[in-house]
Amino acid sequence: MPTPELSWSAAQSTLTEALELESPPMQLRYEERAPAGVPARPAAAPSVCTFFADGRNRSFYADRSAHEQCEIGAYVMGIPMDGALGGRLSETVGWMESIGYLAPGEAAQIPHQTSAPAGVSYGPLDAARSTPTAVLLFVAPKALMWVYEAYRRAWPQAAPIPVLGRPMCSIVPVLTGGTPVAVSTGCAGSRVYTQMKDSELLVGLRGDAVAPFVEALRTVRSANRDVTRENERRRESGAAPAH
Repeated sequence: MPTPELSWSAAQSTLTEALELESPPMQLRYEERAPAGVPARPAAAPSVCTFFADGRNRSFYADRSAHEQCEIGAYVMGIPMDGALGGRLSETVGWMESIGYLAPGEAAQIPHQTSAPAGVSYGPLDAARSTPTAVLLFVAPKALMWVYEAYRRAWPQAAPIPVLGRPMCSIVPVLTGGTPVAVSTGCAGSRVYTQMKDSELLVGLRGDAVAPFVEALRTVRSANRDVTRENERRRESGAAPAH
């Protein structure tokens, strides 16, 4: 890939314009130590997905302990569920099962990292210093059309894009597990903490998949504009549609 100063900025511009994003793409990177020059977040957050929202606007580093206030997010991140943290997770899962939010045994099926990093750096994509672990995009449903077409163009033999539900943060271990692109509907908590619009979904790109996805997306969007114009012409003339 070209130098991050050029490539990540160009990728951010293309993703923002082509997918008609209302907020910048957010990148996160699993770190084994605090990165030099990246400010530490001064406090923990009530949920890991809060970091997803805040990272769209500023760069910061959050160590492992900063993620532990969110017991489900900590589990997804691979933090050992020892002591009080494990107790909180059991209580939360039990409560969610008791009200019917989770089916019995569903929590054990949630994707999660097998081991946790020391911390995570977050920030807008154009602030990335090296290949991110993942890039997250808050998109309108219409944009999924272009996401799907770009995915099929870049990885024609790949399995269909996985569509995930709760919790939103589980999209990251799905990406690190080998999937280049994934979609999340979000969850009740993430839509509160990130203030996602009712008209938004989350798309995740594995860090090393950004370049081929962006290249395919450029072609897809140009082709879609041509097909749209042709269909508009045919509609006006009463001709058969061109799909």
